[in-house]
Amino acid sequence: MVKKIVFCPACHTNISLEMKPDEQVPVECPNCHRTGQIVFKSRLIELDFYPLIKPFTYVKITKNEENLEKLYSIFEPTLSDEEKQIAKFLINIFERKLKVTTEDFSYENVEKILPRKLKKTIEKLDKKTIMKIFYFVKRDTVGYGIIDPLMHDSNIEDISCDGSGVPVFISHRVFGSLKTNIQFKDEKTLLDFINILAQKCKKGISIANPMVDAVLPDGSRIQMTLGTEVTAKGSTFSIRRFRTDPYTPIDLLNFKTISAEILVYFWLLVENGINALYAGGTASGKTTLLNAFSMFIPRDQKIVSIEETREINLTHPNWIPGVARSGSGENTSWELIGSIDMYDLLKAALRQRPEYIIVGEIRGEEANILFQAMTTGHTTYSTMHADSTQSLIHRLELEPINIPRQMLQALDVISFQSIVKKNGKNVRRCKRVVEIIGIDKDTKEIMINEVFHWDPSTDQFIFSGKSYMLQRICKEKNITRKNLIKEMDRRIKLIKWMDINNIRNLEDVTKLLNRYSSNPEDTLNKVKKLTV
Repeated sequence: MVKKIVFCPACHTNISLEMKPDEQVPVECPNCHRTGQIVFKSRLIELDFYPLIKPFTYVKITKNEENLEKLYSIFEPTLSDEEKQIAKFLINIFERKLKVTTEDFSYENVEKILPRKLKKTIEKLDKKTIMKIFYFVKRDTVGYGIIDPLMHDSNIEDISCDGSGVPVFISHRVFGSLKTNIQFKDEKTLLDFINILAQKCKKGISIANPMVDAVLPDGSRIQMTLGTEVTAKGSTFSIRRFRTDPYTPIDLLNFKTISAEILVYFWLLVENGINALYAGGTASGKTTLLNAFSMFIPRDQKIVSIEETREINLTHPNWIPGVARSGSGENTSWELIGSIDMYDLLKAALRQRPEYIIVGEIRGEEANILFQAMTTGHTTYSTMHADSTQSLIHRLELEPINIPRQMLQALDVISFQSIVKKNGKNVRRCKRVVEIIGIDKDTKEIMINEVFHWDPSTDQFIFSGKSYMLQRICKEKNITRKNLIKEMDRRIKLIKWMDINNIRNLEDVTKLLNRYSSNPEDTLNKVKKLTV
């Protein structure tokens, strides 16, 4: 016998069952008394099941034993024909006559603005049915329609629609690429949906301008195409999710993306103004690492961040987040009038006299300004697509970046990120941390020192035993190697204590890090008392 939890499609009551594989079992909801038949298909293995919007929306992730295909299934309540008419009428009212916000969707608030005739109809319904209708009204007005449940799943990193009549795909943090049970039935439905998304971004999309990059109200990055002008199969969209609650260093430790030793190593580097670049493939966790390690920047320092779309999220009071924008109006020989790209923002940042400059990703001429900032004493952090030291150096030296080899010495540390498979799941690992020592006088090659590397056979991070950057910190701070090791041990204890005690919230983590920086002994003493 297999234990399963199903839920009523009418009232969403959870029902616990025991059944044999491929057995058909009659079920009656104890709440609304709706009846139905349940069949547990033995070829499907349930990988995960969790709520998204309680008590209405749930997700089940399954794997087919025969073809090994994984499916991400959204379950929402169903509406009767009468309930659909009420929901449609409400949506029509809200879209045409009212400015609706998320806060308006309480029963009491919505009841005040309902027409008298509709109010009488709703009064006949029970409270659960009313809230179910309001769920769909909210989903289809201030929400994102049929993909709204996906936007509530913090495990989803990307949402991709390749056209109508085909499933929407997602990139799941744990299970990788998954097909969903969501799809747009025809091209007109998808066209209408893309126009709604463009309106939410305050952008225009048309046959004359069929491809748009924009930012959704929640900060997520979206790329849209309209019709068959640039994509042969029809309209498409791709959403890169933005986390309002970013991963902290403690989260990365918990995910085993890095070790406590690597964390403390970068803590010391960031605190002492040593430049770093986070490299890796697509979705390997480069920006996540950049954001997490930027939390180690001392609270009183001035920071300027520069991105094409907003992803960096910090709590520092003296922080200027810069975001590039596309232009409007006529085309010049290079770009639309009014465009402000990362190169422009980076030049402006140097005039703002920041101690730390964070660039979301370097791909072009902005890299020259970034390296000039390094050589003039600014501490800089950025990300880049590269999977090895050699490929990274080649990208920096060749078109369109063209950094002179002598200038590459300004970069101190490179961390290489990667996605790897472990027990059938996608995990991120920091594969290597290398230091740039300088340029060999005879061969003119870049000399590097590997500080940490990841051993896939044991899933452990190995320290090489030598770090030129830590030696540099000892020399600049006039402290002995022995005292630096003691300091690292203290910080490792604090990091592990935070992990054990589940201190992972952005504000809580930064507060404790700042408290330690201002008064290490007092912070450690308090931690010891709490541990006891």
